[in-house]
Amino acid sequence: MKNPLRLIGGEAGHILPKGGFGAVLARAGVGKTAVLVQIALDSLLRETNVLHISLDQPVSKVCLWYEEVFNHVGKHYQLNNTVDLWDAILPHRFIMTFNTEGFSIPRLEERITDLTEQGIFYPQVVLVDGLSFDQEVRELLNEMKLVARENELKVWFAVRIHREDISEEKPVPDNFTNVADLFDAALQLSPQGPQVMVNPIKTPGELDESISLYLDPASLLIKDGQPGE
Repeated sequence: MKNPLRLIGGEAGHILPKGGFGAVLARAGVGKTAVLVQIALDSLLRETNVLHISLDQPVSKVCLWYEEVFNHVGKHYQLNNTVDLWDAILPHRFIMTFNTEGFSIPRLEERITDLTEQGIFYPQVVLVDGLSFDQEVRELLNEMKLVARENELKVWFAVRIHREDISEEKPVPDNFTNVADLFDAALQLSPQGPQVMVNPIKTPGELDESISLYLDPASLLIKDGQPGE
């Protein structure tokens, strides 16, 4: 799988350092989960263990996201061994759900410890989908940063933003700007007509201004270039 995210930080699985944070920002329904799942699949195909934490979707719906994006990956790259690949990556994925009100870092750490101490699963990449950044989250993120560093985890967050919070003068909303110093990388999905552009707003290294990425609405895959090329 040739992931265009490599264009903003080397190979996709190495965008974040161990203990690092990444973010995918977008309005509701624009494609945050699709991008997170693509990041996850890139890691899974490298035999890297991915813990997907969902605060707003049941396990069954998260599974459907993976199946849909994986099927698109298979078609796009014309893979002829998708059944074997799917069977190979599943042991590297673990889906964990929380009620939004019941999510806390001590509780998450307790559940991760349960998994590792019983030899069930050892996460290397963690995706957090559904955490509200509209509330004060710095303390929670600081706690998560300690857990990530202690366990050498790379953590990606979906960050929901609102149309009224951004403008041409302020393209990045305050709910992320206020905690941006904790993140190593961030992508913002910006609808432009029927297309969704993927704008890198923070990268671990120097950003190549010639890079252009977009989310193909048909396949849900990030592609490099301009839509229609």
